[in-house]
Amino acid sequence: MNAIQYQLGEVADRVEAVLDALLPAGGTLERPLNDAMRYAALGGGKRLRPFLVVAGARLFGTPDTRALRAAAAVEMIHCYSLVHDDLPAMDDDSLRRGRPTCHIAYGEATAILAGDGLLTHAFTVMADPATHPDGGVRADLVAGLAGAAGPLGMVAGQMMDMNVGFGPLDAARVQRLQALKTGALIAFAAEAGAILGQAGAADRAALAAYGRQLGAAFQIIDDVLDATGSAAKMGKAVGKDAEQGKATLVAALGLDPARAAAHEAADRAIAALDSFREPADPLRAIARFVIDRET
Repeated sequence: MNAIQYQLGEVADRVEAVLDALLPAGGTLERPLNDAMRYAALGGGKRLRPFLVVAGARLFGTPDTRALRAAAAVEMIHCYSLVHDDLPAMDDDSLRRGRPTCHIAYGEATAILAGDGLLTHAFTVMADPATHPDGGVRADLVAGLAGAAGPLGMVAGQMMDMNVGFGPLDAARVQRLQALKTGALIAFAAEAGAILGQAGAADRAALAAYGRQLGAAFQIIDDVLDATGSAAKMGKAVGKDAEQGKATLVAALGLDPARAAAHEAADRAIAALDSFREPADPLRAIARFVIDRET
């Protein structure tokens, strides 16, 4: 395990503990909902987006206690999106993170509600004064998260990914799809650290630019791994993009050009961090990790 994998794992463990504390548990009639939410959010995943929140916040001296709450809210949004993406009406997947998807484990109706619960609870957490004492900061966090997750971000990207109302997508349109579905939330996760740190506009813009390029690199490599990886390593079904005719850069450009595009995006992400110098090295390392990963 190299240094960045250790750091990623350390933040993942701490975010896991925060999620465990923040997610509702038990109950009587509502217990299946709570159990399904916890199943979807706990016990797996790289926690890349939470790491970006925490590492970005540390650039501005923000206490980890605040950053971890914001990171947990971002992860709730990500986990909600996975639950809904896996549904029969969407990507119809039965395996996620090496175990049955939420709708397989709990039923389709409960899975839909679990996703709804994670989505809305994220905003409860982000708007809480425990996340930041300044109401203006909390408002910026809530607005930024909503923009990244909603019809101007992740939801629009998912609509394009389902190819509803669209013909074949060329490389430029695939990049637009991926910037919305994957890149928007990753860009917000990176910028959230600057928002928490009450940084200036230039620093916020730099981290957002880093996040957009990182998101592009991450999604391209995800597509490459879907074409070349194994279900055992990935913890989910592979080869489905080609089988379903999904719009990916691998399909649009081919494997080697897609890999080259991922490396170029990672290079642009790293270049966006120039003004932060050595303190941003963990974020630079994550950009390299994203393109070298095998899962």
